[in-house]
Amino acid sequence: MNQILASVDIHSTVAVYIQIENHIQFAIASSKLKAGDQLPSVRELSERVGVNPNTVAKAYRDLEVMGLLYTRRGMGVFVNKGIEAKCREDCRKRIITRMHEVVAESKAAGLSKKDVLDIVDRSIATDASPYAETPAQLLSFAKKKKAAK
Repeated sequence: MNQILASVDIHSTVAVYIQIENHIQFAIASSKLKAGDQLPSVRELSERVGVNPNTVAKAYRDLEVMGLLYTRRGMGVFVNKGIEAKCREDCRKRIITRMHEVVAESKAAGLSKKDVLDIVDRSIATDASPYAETPAQLLSFAKKKKAAK
């Protein structure tokens, strides 16, 4: 769990509570978190990430409302049973939708199929986590392509 939430970026344009929610959903979808696994307490996670406890509490509440987590009074917050397949499907749908939007924007901006595939390949090759700053090697790719045209 430490590794999963280590990539929360308080400087990202994506709200921290959404990053926490997404990281937990991604971890469930990829089986890094399994039914019955305990999450850090609100206080522990808020200290680790460096945010207000209310931010973490909101993320946990939202995930509970979605049916992904449950709270046992005095025990903690846990991953719910039987939600892995639904979580995996929901994550994939959301990612496919975002990828479709990006590809459509790329085509509208005049990028070729080769350019788009090259950017995807370079993105996959990076070790960047979600919500982190775009790696310089990808931004430099955009400048090179722009200057070459």
